[in-house]
Amino acid sequence: MGIVGGLRRILRARTQSEIELDYLNQSVSHTDLERRQREIDRGYLRQRRINY
Repeated sequence: MGIVGGLRRILRARTQSEIELDYLNQSVSHTDLERRQREIDRGYLRQRRINY
């Protein structure tokens, strides 16, 4: 991958699944992870467009 390919990867918009995975990875406990999973299932991140 050259410089242009690297810049494209850095500057491209993140996908919804990447945003959700980042949100889940920020959980601090098993309970917090389950709560975050329920929020994603309910569409919480899609409605509010939280970017992490």
